[in-house]
Amino acid sequence: MNTDPSLKLDIYVNYSGHCEKAFQFYEQHLGGEIKMMIPHQQPLPNFPTEWKKPILHAIIEIGGTLVRGADIPDAEPMRSAYLTLRLATPEQAEHIYNLLSEDGEIFMKMEKTFFANRFAMLRDKFGTSWMLLNEI
Repeated sequence: MNTDPSLKLDIYVNYSGHCEKAFQFYEQHLGGEIKMMIPHQQPLPNFPTEWKKPILHAIIEIGGTLVRGADIPDAEPMRSAYLTLRLATPEQAEHIYNLLSEDGEIFMKMEKTFFANRFAMLRDKFGTSWMLLNEI
């Protein structure tokens, strides 16, 4: 396989007014590190008035992967893509599942499968879809 070291793949997630809150939650509970958080200097006219400090561009590193984000009017929850967290132990998987599923939507509850000690699919309260995986 020929890999180009100058090529990197990041993930970009749009939020509907809660990018900063989501990234702070992921930093606190997933061991992420916020690398950048730039609010709009003046929200655009099409932004909801209740957005006090919408984010223009943010970066958080989670598990060695950069996730980028912003607040976008009419952003919808993730539908066909998932951020996959590979967790070292079943206990860690259960813990993260409990944190991310609170006030979220569970698509597949945490359980043992033929391919994993623990596996779950959910959308958290911020609209981000996650697969949680503790491999066999």
